[in-house]
Amino acid sequence: MRKTKTPKSGKGDQTKALILETALEMFRERGYDETTMRAVAQKAGVSLGNAYYYFRSKEYLIQAFYQRLHDSHIEAALPALEHDKTLKARLLTAMRTKIDTMKPYHQFAGVLFKTAANPKSPLNPFGDESDPVRTQQLQLFDKVLEGSTARIPKDLRAELPYLLWVYSMGIVLFWIHDSSAKHRRTYRLINSTVELLDRLVHLASNPFMRPLRKQALRLV
Repeated sequence: MRKTKTPKSGKGDQTKALILETALEMFRERGYDETTMRAVAQKAGVSLGNAYYYFRSKEYLIQAFYQRLHDSHIEAALPALEHDKTLKARLLTAMRTKIDTMKPYHQFAGVLFKTAANPKSPLNPFGDESDPVRTQQLQLFDKVLEGSTARIPKDLRAELPYLLWVYSMGIVLFWIHDSSAKHRRTYRLINSTVELLDRLVHLASNPFMRPLRKQALRLV
């Protein structure tokens, strides 16, 4: 594709945001498979070449959406985490703010799930294409652990950010299917499961649990 001149940063950011917003709206209306880059460019009022300049394919639009969600989550979670010291409180903050920032996209998340759930889809959160955002999410859970007063064995500490991320994906899946008012069922699930996780971490830290912990981590 012929190279185009790099737009000025301010206008370029606006154009990029416009293309993404237009795409998300069309994904909600038509579905992911039925939406083309040409249609997105046409509705956004930009050239097809300009659309491809910012997003090399539809998949990159969704990855940008994942990044937006993560950035919003970080913005909400980090200031709140400064006031939390216990593992339970910090994990509750991380999970509640995650759902808080995703709320506006509940309908779209259901549409996207049909494609993202496919293990071979480039939109799958466990796939290679999602690695940059997934890595940042792991770093957030690492920060949740780092700032807590919990004493966690080194072997468990090394695996725990990933395990907490997998747990968070389960919560997101529940949230996608949650039709309760203000997603109350999801928040109740977070409250009960975080309490359980906190107890399990403390239990796994007991020296007498070391053989069982080692066996569980090998399985993971």
